[in-house]
Amino acid sequence: MIQPIYIEARDIPDAWFQCVSEVIDKGFKYTIDQGSFAGDTRLEFDWVTVYIANPYKEPYDLMLPDIPDHLGIPNPVAPGYVEDYLPYLMTDDIKSKEDYTYGNRISWQIDTMIEGLKEMPNTNQAILQVAQPTDCELGDPPCLRHIDMRIRDFDHPTREPVLVFYPYFRSWDLWAGFPANLAAIAVLQRYMADEIGVFTGPIIASSKGLHIYGYAEEMARIRANKMKPEIPEGVRTIKMDPIGNKKRDHRKWPNLGGAEW
Repeated sequence: MIQPIYIEARDIPDAWFQCVSEVIDKGFKYTIDQGSFAGDTRLEFDWVTVYIANPYKEPYDLMLPDIPDHLGIPNPVAPGYVEDYLPYLMTDDIKSKEDYTYGNRISWQIDTMIEGLKEMPNTNQAILQVAQPTDCELGDPPCLRHIDMRIRDFDHPTREPVLVFYPYFRSWDLWAGFPANLAAIAVLQRYMADEIGVFTGPIIASSKGLHIYGYAEEMARIRANKMKPEIPEGVRTIKMDPIGNKKRDHRKWPNLGGAEW
């Protein structure tokens, strides 16, 4: 059965942690047929909507997850990565072997949206379009399809208008891509809000493909404190025959004087 998930978070690191925890419990696992990770597995949400109340922070690294040292796993995104990633999202720079960048698709639209929202702050037509019809011919089409947006009143402590972003991803790497993408999108949101003359509001992100790759699943379980339980040697298990009757496995309980179950 399709299971839509809704998450409310205070900021991007909180949203990331909640999503990691939820996808372990409620995601479905499958093997990837095509794309960058063909042959690997994914643990994926059917559909998820994530409300992030306060996405933007400075310095930018505060928008990234910071995993406690004692867990012994690296942070999913390196310090300083957001600054390096911003040109990919906000400029038209593109390398010779790249089919596209997000910035190559949307950079020329940003000023148009800013001017449009200045003139008509109540419009519901403001959207940065990444997707193109010809993407169906690409081997690896853009994961981010669009960033919808609108100005809403009285959602800020000062009761002033705010700019709300609604990004949609067709496919989305939760472990590293989610926090890096959202941090950069929050910077873009702040830039546009400042240019329009309003405050930065929430980000409400959605995806039918937010996932953990197989290589990151163990780290995700460690971070969420949801490691798969291991049955110690000598502890009994319950087996079922084809019609559902319990079978003894004849292993012995530890520390019970050798009594069989």
